Amino acid sequence: MKAAAPSRRDRIRAQLADLKMPGALEALDEVLTRVDGGGVTASEAIEQLLGAQITLRNNRRLEAAMRSSRLPAIKTLEDFDFSFQPSIKREQIDSLHELGFLERKENVIFLGPPGVGKTHLAISLAIAAAQSGRRVYYGALADLITSLEEAKAAGRLGHRLKILTYPSLLVIDEIGYLPVSQTGAMLFFQLINRRYERASTVLTSNKGFEEWGQILGDEVMAAALIDRLLHHCHIVNIRGNSYRMRKHTDLSKILHSPPAEPSPPTPKGTRARAKEKTTI
Repeated sequence: MKAAAPSRRDRIRAQLADLKMPGALEALDEVLTRVDGGGVTASEAIEQLLGAQITLRNNRRLEAAMRSSRLPAIKTLEDFDFSFQPSIKREQIDSLHELGFLERKENVIFLGPPGVGKTHLAISLAIAAAQSGRRVYYGALADLITSLEEAKAAGRLGHRLKILTYPSLLVIDEIGYLPVSQTGAMLFFQLINRRYERASTVLTSNKGFEEWGQILGDEVMAAALIDRLLHHCHIVNIRGNSYRMRKHTDLSKILHSPPAEPSPPTPKGTRARAKEKTTI
């Protein structure tokens, strides 16, 4: 007896498997059911299948980036509260997330007091880059310097610098929060010099550039470092209150607000006269 020919659905399923499109394959039955019911057109079904595949691919890229890049959390642009930081130009941030600065090997520097969203926006750029297939790496300045100092002591400084130079996007967080030794400052300069015009670096700092000489302990080195960073750079200066203190501020207002004054008691005679007027 001749075997029945495979149905069109089975043939599509086999083709998606052969093309290694598991996202589209997983969505196939649901999409075709909507097609059979007249809910979507053929072109809409193709779009939905491709969208399912792209979503799966992006999720896998993000998972891989989280493992290799040492990103501390998933913070996306969609989660950022622009209404709380009106000093930020939304169009500038949206433009940066189109990632053209990566193609041009430009840097981004977020400046502002603690808690205003610098790290959030820096990580959101890293996540956008990872979702587009770029290699990213994250580190607080103190941790990066420690890793460079350890590599230097072990005779592997060149190898470590090469690793940190390779990512398309390097995020260096928390510049100015902890003091930097003279050796650490020199290693930091070597790293930035290696990446200069080769790859993009995103930096966050709670200090203005005029204070970086004090942070690094060397005004001349700080000037040379800033010169390289700013040659091709986008600066986002955030002025505002701390996100982390927002709830505490609201609670403080509640706790310290004066209690409502009670209404003064009505004299008995007044109540009696009012009652008389009512009954007349």
